[in-house]
Amino acid sequence: MALSVIVLAAGQGTRMNSTKPKVLQQLAGKPLLHHVLLTAQQLVPEQILVVCGYRGEELQKACQEFKVDWVWQTEQRGTGHAVQVAYPDIVANNRVLVLYGDVPLISTATLKNFINSTPADALGILTAQVAKPQGLGRIIRDSNNKVIHIIEHKDASPEQQQITEINTGIYLIPQRHLAAWLANLKPQNSQQEYYLTDIIALAVNDKVAISDCSIADEIEITGVNSQQQLAMLERQYQLTLAQQLLEHGVKVYDPNRLDIRGVVNAGKDCSIDVNVVFEGTVVLGDNVQIGANVFLKDCVVESDAVILPFSMLDNVVVGIGAQVGPFARLRPGTRLHAQTKVGNFVEIKNSNIGVGTKVNHLSYIGDAQLGSSVNIGAGVITCNYDGAHKHQTIIEDEVFIGSNCELIAPVRVGKGATLAAGTTLLKDAPPGGLTLTKKMLTSILDWRRPTKAKASQTGEK
Repeated sequence: MALSVIVLAAGQGTRMNSTKPKVLQQLAGKPLLHHVLLTAQQLVPEQILVVCGYRGEELQKACQEFKVDWVWQTEQRGTGHAVQVAYPDIVANNRVLVLYGDVPLISTATLKNFINSTPADALGILTAQVAKPQGLGRIIRDSNNKVIHIIEHKDASPEQQQITEINTGIYLIPQRHLAAWLANLKPQNSQQEYYLTDIIALAVNDKVAISDCSIADEIEITGVNSQQQLAMLERQYQLTLAQQLLEHGVKVYDPNRLDIRGVVNAGKDCSIDVNVVFEGTVVLGDNVQIGANVFLKDCVVESDAVILPFSMLDNVVVGIGAQVGPFARLRPGTRLHAQTKVGNFVEIKNSNIGVGTKVNHLSYIGDAQLGSSVNIGAGVITCNYDGAHKHQTIIEDEVFIGSNCELIAPVRVGKGATLAAGTTLLKDAPPGGLTLTKKMLTSILDWRRPTKAKASQTGEK
């Protein structure tokens, strides 16, 4: 039987104190709704319906990468009402999985187990035992331990509020039963809303089997309603990701001070110091060392490379045994080959840096091709932008560039050439020779350095 997925995402989330829709708040670098849609996609459903309402246009724009159908719930009157709105678009005879845009960490493995363990014609309900069930709907069972009802916390009696088995809100519903159950929902509760939870009692009345499946990891069913809850879930999730790295053999100096906003694939014997942030997809080879306060986005760092503290790398490949930093910035399109060295306060953008080449300090290299065993002195700049277009600088193998040189692109420095300190290179430098800008040194013996006038001479007090 095919699967339809409904994701409820219409609420504003007033407790977030934000103008942004709640499901667009970010967890681990992605909107909450993205986490849910990525998981839903892994189930390969026939359709994914997203129920939107508050600032729905923003949701649609933020989720353009996903193949989903959008359903508008212009008036938010509860979970049952949201599914009522979506019902006309559900493919006939499918099983309907209900998920929530503000419950981001439900896993594909859990949902697959839930689907596979629920008989085709049964109503499936995902439950959990939690230590603090306050505010959550409680599972009511009969003397045979069968689920017969769900009652919301605010509607529960003091005795029912002592129950620790809660409703996660995730259901698997045969479409052929859904129309009648939705039609019979009544707003008979303190909120005057249509609760989807009421279909449990309706299923019992119709003698439809109820299949419950319990989930062990509470983080998977944790919802987000406030910035405090979001921050707590972020830390829990980051600790989970850090634990996975530790289990893989990565040395994480402090799991509480690591942020992964994407995917990290690490080899053997890597080490990650404190306050490191990973974004996008980052691949670390064996024995990579990442220093404190480093930012890496969509990077490949090959084996034995060292990234020293306070460095920022974005869309970069770092070769075997290379060293970067401290305080280096490598921008998109940069490729460092093996045994290169990029030192402190160096910025490199869209450049290829050859084997064994050194750019040690205080330099800018942009739109350049550097050969092997090149030495770049302090304060060297490739002047790649003329105000309208970018131009390339080519520096061949074994070139020595002295300090404070300016290379006005487009320009080429031939193999083995030397540029004397302070040279402004306006044309190609021939291979093997010394190129310099001639400047006459002048000394003025009777020159006096300017001094500030004393206060009494200027009238100042």
